[in-house]
Amino acid sequence: MPSAKTVSLDMHAMATLRYIRESMDAAGCVAVPGSAGIAMGMVGLAAMVLSLLPDLAQHWFAIWVAAGPIAALAGALLMTRSTSVVSFIATGTPGRKLLLGLIPCLFAGAVLTAVLWKANDIGAIPGAWLLLYGCSLISASAFIKMIVAWMGACFVALGVIAFMVPESLHVALLGLGFGGLHILFGILIGRDAHGR
Repeated sequence: MPSAKTVSLDMHAMATLRYIRESMDAAGCVAVPGSAGIAMGMVGLAAMVLSLLPDLAQHWFAIWVAAGPIAALAGALLMTRSTSVVSFIATGTPGRKLLLGLIPCLFAGAVLTAVLWKANDIGAIPGAWLLLYGCSLISASAFIKMIVAWMGACFVALGVIAFMVPESLHVALLGLGFGGLHILFGILIGRDAHGR
């Protein structure tokens, strides 16, 4: 018959292992602030609204090309305010892994955009943007929170849909993705960070 000390020691060992596992997970992960996603989503919604205005509708491509860097800058500025991001990137290897998860798909999206624009096939660009951005989020989710993978999967689904629907719906899909999904998941990430 095991003594009370043995049971207590086993429970203590399990608690210690759980703490070690959680610490290791936290060391390899970066906490992305929900505010970054919300800010990026607001830029996406603004781009959608501008693109749907009758006088600007023909300039939707230029509007979205301009909105991309603005949203990225807003998100990056809010992320750098997070101490976990600064320490995560400063440590070297985790930061490089995060960038290696994001950059290839984003680079592919930029190259594909140029190719499609030169081929005068800008109707395929929204699907490519949504699809490749989703793939970059899925890749990066190995070094961020798992919820980012779910957001990436939603972007991938929207990208596939964009290839199948009429071009008249592309701006709305871009707004739904880069606006709506960023805001929705930004709120979910923020709630999770605050334990709600």
